[in-house]
Amino acid sequence: MSFRATVLTLYPEMFPGHLAVSLAGRALRAGLWSLDTVQIRDFATDRHRTVDDTPAGGGAGMVMRADILAAAIDHAAGGGGDERPKLLMSPRGHRLTQERVRRLADGPGAIIVCGRFEGVDQRVIEARNLEEVSLGDYILSGGEPAALVLLDAAVRLLPGVMGNHASGEDESFEGGLLEYPHYTRPQRFEDRPIPEVLLSGDHAKIAAWRREEALRLTHERRPDLLG
Repeated sequence: MSFRATVLTLYPEMFPGHLAVSLAGRALRAGLWSLDTVQIRDFATDRHRTVDDTPAGGGAGMVMRADILAAAIDHAAGGGGDERPKLLMSPRGHRLTQERVRRLADGPGAIIVCGRFEGVDQRVIEARNLEEVSLGDYILSGGEPAALVLLDAAVRLLPGVMGNHASGEDESFEGGLLEYPHYTRPQRFEDRPIPEVLLSGDHAKIAAWRREEALRLTHERRPDLLG
C-alpha cells in the first residue's frame, strides 16, 4: 500500500507544486505515493461559500469555522476507518523533527489541514483530534507551504524514492547530530584542499573524522541537540 496524502486547503492549485518534479515527482508518477486535495470551500453552506467568521470575543482577522472544516475532514477520512494521522499545520504546534517525519514515512500517509486567516476554531481541533505541527518559530501566509515541506521530507524517505537508501540514513538529525562536511573534485579549490583524511582510503579514520566533525558542528550551531 503506497503512502497516501490528502491535503485540505483553500488553494488546491498550490499542489503538487515542487513535489511534481525531481525525486518526489518521479515517485508520484510511479505510484510510490499519491496526493489529492480537498477544497474546503466545497463544504460551505451559503451561496458565498464562506468558510470563516469573526473571532468570538473580538479581535482582528477571521477564524476558520469548525463545522465547515469538520465536514471537509470527515469527507477526506471517508467516514471512518482511515488510520492516517490528521495534521494541522500551525505555528503553535510541536516543531517538526526528522524523527516525526520518519514515523510519517513509515505509516499509511496523512490527512493535512492547511489553516488560513487568524487560525482554526479550537473545537474542531479537539473534536477531530488534529495534531498541530509547526516548521519553526515564524509565520507563513497559510499552511500550504508548510504542508509541501512536510510532504517533501516524508516522501523522500519512502522505499524506492532515493536511489541510494543510505542517503536517507546518513544525514543531519538522523543520528541526533548535524551532518559532517562534504567534499568532491577538484581536489583543490582556491587554495582550499580536500581534507587529507578523506583521500587516505582508511575507512575507519574517515568515519572517525566525520563523527568528530558532526559533533563539532552540532556543538557550534545546535547545542540543543546534544541535550
